[in-house]
Amino acid sequence: MNEVVTKRDVNVIAAEINHIKRETAILVLNNSIEIGRRLVEAKTLIGHGQWGKWLKENVNYEQRNANNLMKIFEDYGSKQISLLGDSNSQTFANLTYSQAVALFAIPDLEERESFVKENNATDMSVRELKQAIKDKKQAEKEKEEAIKLAEELKLKSKQIEQEKAKLESDIRIKEESLKVSKENIDKLQDTLEREREGAKLEANKLNKSIKDIKKQLKEAKGAGNDEEIDRLQAELNKKQNEETDYLRQIQELEEKLKEKPVDVETIEKVPEEVENELKKLREKVNLGETTSKFKVNFDILIKNFNDLFSTLSEMPEEVKAKYIIATKTLISKMQERL
Repeated sequence: MNEVVTKRDVNVIAAEINHIKRETAILVLNNSIEIGRRLVEAKTLIGHGQWGKWLKENVNYEQRNANNLMKIFEDYGSKQISLLGDSNSQTFANLTYSQAVALFAIPDLEERESFVKENNATDMSVRELKQAIKDKKQAEKEKEEAIKLAEELKLKSKQIEQEKAKLESDIRIKEESLKVSKENIDKLQDTLEREREGAKLEANKLNKSIKDIKKQLKEAKGAGNDEEIDRLQAELNKKQNEETDYLRQIQELEEKLKEKPVDVETIEKVPEEVENELKKLREKVNLGETTSKFKVNFDILIKNFNDLFSTLSEMPEEVKAKYIIATKTLISKMQERL
């Protein structure tokens, strides 16, 4: 009987070797999991202070090796890979022991799983894997620092805008006070009265509107119309705030009207010290405007940086490196110009 001899070439042999390598890696990791499982069990039974001695005398392990094996079990144990080869997450199924240990540097398991998928970690050497993790952490650190800086500048910009508003108010008050003269006191009184009456009129309108809204709100509550209740409540709050503002204006205007007119002589020439103070205030306002312009440009820069970071993370590994180098070169040049 003639036997059929299958011709084997180097590609078949290489495929068989790689298959055996993968099976060996899975077996080593699974056995490491089972050793870790038993080490965890043993540690609960051994007295305090005896763990290191037990490891040395019974299984010839240093504590560092034992800790790695126990963590292998905890992170990649029965919920991840079983001795039968079943896996709730095939992401970790083909890791080597050394790769699994290197990935401890990413504590969160979901984040670790995503990293393994996105970077084809199973195809990396341990050295390449450690460098990829290092690059990931560095990129995250730089992004966090950029976001933190942006938030600090945003807060500072808000403070500057508030200071600018106050300065503008101070300038306006000083400039208006310089225009006050004996001849326009009566005119000022008339203006205050008109403003007071106008404020009263608006307050009365708002009061009526508030009553109507309250009535509608009561009906909406009775009907159980939650959407209408929310809308009416928001409108009621807005109207009440407006009414409060008008009532405060009325009170302020009435207090001003009660004050005795100050006999102010016509100011033909602004005193030098007042002119200097106004000049300083205007300079501060201009500085605030420049800072606001900086904030707008900086916010755009941060947004573009975040978009660039996201794009880099989506790139294939084989081309990502050169774009990371180009980005770092740009950042370095920007630092030099600063």
